[in-house]
Amino acid sequence: MVTVDEQERRRRLTAWRGSDRVLARMGADGTLGERLAALAADASSVHDPDDWTDVYGGGVVAELERRVAGLLGMEAAAFFPTGTMAQQVALRCWAGRTGDATVALHPLSHPELHEGGALGAVSGLRTVHPTAALRLPDAEEVREFPEPFGTLMLELPLRDAGFVLPEWEELTAVVEAARERDAVVHFDGARLWECPTHFGRELSEIAGLADSVYVSFYKSLDGLSGAVLAGPSVLVEEARVWRHRYGGQLFQQYPAALSALLGLERELPRLPSYVAHAKVVAGALAEGFASAGLPWFRVHPEPPHTHQFQVWLPYAAEALDEASVRQAEETGVTLFRRWFAGAGGGGLPPGVSFTEVTVAGAGLEWSAGEVREAVAGFARYLEDLA
Repeated sequence: MVTVDEQERRRRLTAWRGSDRVLARMGADGTLGERLAALAADASSVHDPDDWTDVYGGGVVAELERRVAGLLGMEAAAFFPTGTMAQQVALRCWAGRTGDATVALHPLSHPELHEGGALGAVSGLRTVHPTAALRLPDAEEVREFPEPFGTLMLELPLRDAGFVLPEWEELTAVVEAARERDAVVHFDGARLWECPTHFGRELSEIAGLADSVYVSFYKSLDGLSGAVLAGPSVLVEEARVWRHRYGGQLFQQYPAALSALLGLERELPRLPSYVAHAKVVAGALAEGFASAGLPWFRVHPEPPHTHQFQVWLPYAAEALDEASVRQAEETGVTLFRRWFAGAGGGGLPPGVSFTEVTVAGAGLEWSAGEVREAVAGFARYLEDLA
C-alpha cells in the first residue's frame, strides 16, 4: 500500500523530472534503471573496467582515497559509507589523542541537528557552542569561550544557517584562536568542494588549515553515497580501526567509489561556474519577489557564498509546496522544490518557511529575466492558494 507521503513524493518527482526548466537536476531523482545504466556507461571514463572489484577496500576505493588525499593536500584518506560515521570517528579519535572529549561546534551544525545526538549517545563526546549566531564562531568567541575543549569543528559551509562561510581572514583567525587553546581543528567539509570560489584559495590550502577534513560525494558532486576522512596518516589508520568497529567496513563499495570519481571528474571543475551563476539567480529572485509585491521575503545570504542558498517567505510550507509543484506540473518550470517551516533552525517566527535553492548545470541556462518571469508565475500560483 502506497502511503500519502509516498504519493506526494512521487507526484513531486514526476513534476520535477517532467519540467523543461530546472535550476538543478539531481541524480537521486532518477529511477533505479537510469542510475545503474548511467554508472555502467560512464564508469570506464574514470577507472579500468577490467580491474578487479574491491573487497573490504583496495582497488577503486583505494584509488579514490589517494585522489582525494591529493586534492586536499593531506597525507592519507579513508573511505566511509556515510559522512555521519566518518565525522564521529574523526572526533572520537581526536578526543582520545587530546585527552578531552569536548567538541566545540555550532548548534546548527550537522551533528547537532541531524544525527539524533549520536556524538554523545554513541561516541561519548560532549558538545559546547561558542556562538548561536547565524554564522560560524569568530576568533574572539573561540579564544574567550569559558570552557576547555579538545576539538573545534567548523562546518564549511554552515548549511542550516544558509550555506554561509566566513571570509578567509576570519577563518584563519578562528583556526589560530583554537591553536592558542591547544585544540585541534576538524572541518566538516561535506560541501567543501564549493568553497574555493568564495575564499579565493585552492582546496588544498583551505583543507590545510585543519588537522582533519571530512568530505561528501553525494552532495556537491552528485555521487551515489559515501565520504572520505582525510588527515595525518596516524589518524587515518586509527580511523580505519574505528570504521570497522562502527560497522563501516563494507564488503564491496565500488558503485559508490566509481560515482565519486565521476563527480570529481565532471562536477568538481564546474562548481565555480555554479557558484558564480547562483549570485545571478539569487539577485533575480529578490527582484522578482519585489516586483510581485509579496508582503515580505528574504534571499539568504545575498549574494550566496556557494551555489546553494535559502529563500524565506511568510507562508505555510504546505501552500508553498503546492504552488511549487503546480507550477512544475502546469508550466514545466521547477523554480523551487521543497519548503519547510522555520529557517533551518534559525529561529524565524511561526508562519515563515524556507527552501534551499541549488544552482547546478541546468541552472546555467537561466537568464536573470527568465528567473524573474518564473517568480512572477510562482507568485500567481501562491496567490490562488494563500
